[in-house]
Amino acid sequence: MDDLFRTAFDGPGLAGVDEVGRGPLAGDVVAAAVILDPARPIAGLRDSKKLSAPRREQLAQQIREQALAWSVARATVAEIDRINILQASLLAMHRAVQALDPQPSYVLVDGNRLPRWSYASEPVIKGDDRVPAIAAASILAKVQRDSELVELEQLYPGYGFAAHKGYPTAAHLQALKILGASPVHRRSFAPVRAVLEGHEAG
Repeated sequence: MDDLFRTAFDGPGLAGVDEVGRGPLAGDVVAAAVILDPARPIAGLRDSKKLSAPRREQLAQQIREQALAWSVARATVAEIDRINILQASLLAMHRAVQALDPQPSYVLVDGNRLPRWSYASEPVIKGDDRVPAIAAASILAKVQRDSELVELEQLYPGYGFAAHKGYPTAAHLQALKILGASPVHRRSFAPVRAVLEGHEAG
């Protein structure tokens, strides 16, 4: 992490927030917010995508046990289809920060956009690899969403949700063509919309 962020943003009351699931064709978009405890640092925090699944699970448990506050929130598939994935992602992040207790004094958001809110905050590009609190949020969000997609595989077998987590892999797109869209597919996303239109035309 940059020295700038280490000195300016490691104090108490700082929340990091990140979301997971903007790209998938199915499932909710999930966000997490974390206020780390400076007295109980957690080693190894980084972008969740760069960690193995077992390591993410281990760190997620540490975060839940050692953070001053943490929360996980979401925007649903219906909300994604109604307001678009960008706005749904910002909504999920807003909900995650609102759920923190205590509330943060400052919020750092992964990426280049901020939700519309009253919090003192700023976006941090590649923040999940630069700011420990954002990295912690990315880990909690990914562990939560991945577990939910494993559950969706049981509810809607055949799509391979447990393997690809809803992302548009070749196997997922093929299953979508064969099985049609499930109730958890995002109908506003082009590959899903194309399948639905094809079935209606047929």
